[in-house]
Amino acid sequence: MSLALEIAIQDPAGMRIAREAGAARVELTQALALGGLTPSQATIEITREVAGDDGPEVHALVRSRAGDFHYDADEIALMARDVRLALAAGAHGVVVGCQGDDGALNREGLARLVDAAAGAPVTLHRVIDTTPDPIVALRTARELGIRRVLTSGGASRAVDGVDVLRALVAEADGGIEVMAGSGITASDVVAIAATGVDAVHFSAKRTVTADGGVRLGSASDGVGGYETTDRDAALAVVAALAPVVA
Repeated sequence: MSLALEIAIQDPAGMRIAREAGAARVELTQALALGGLTPSQATIEITREVAGDDGPEVHALVRSRAGDFHYDADEIALMARDVRLALAAGAHGVVVGCQGDDGALNREGLARLVDAAAGAPVTLHRVIDTTPDPIVALRTARELGIRRVLTSGGASRAVDGVDVLRALVAEADGGIEVMAGSGITASDVVAIAATGVDAVHFSAKRTVTADGGVRLGSASDGVGGYETTDRDAALAVVAALAPVVA
């Protein structure tokens, strides 16, 4: 079985773990606790330097804010510029998504983001899981020239969306890559790989909290906490897959 590994990371330290794990790609982001936001140009540049010429590809998430994916014209313009800046900073590709008022993919907005990528590979993020019909969304993504979709099969965790994942793989029929992601761990990655997806995406993250201090934001679950890539969790996923992909 040919199966690519992608790890969601937030910094150069995460890239070092991704290299050790043998990942094909990373999705570089910030604020994973919020579902991920656009990383800074400096983060892209330094992470790309750590990757080197033989390390995982760097695909930058371009998402201007937390919350839903219903973006206005200013937000689309902002993300189009961030796409160009991310690629100029060294990213191999970008990860994007937007939807219209009816919940379906915003074809016009996506076309603008794909155009901004100027031929670099584009991944459609999990906006597909919030659309009324993921199969229809997959077709739209393919028509727009998007390289792959990241999906949990419409569930909160990919392991609970395996039936939809299989349907997406069948619909894609090799014309667009299907990458499974969301909550994937060593305990369920083999079952997810068995759906026939082209890649699996996981964050292997753990939370680091600080003692004392004051709350610094309304979204904080704790004081001074943050998430980081966990080496042991990442390597455990790789080990679980070894008998399958050997």
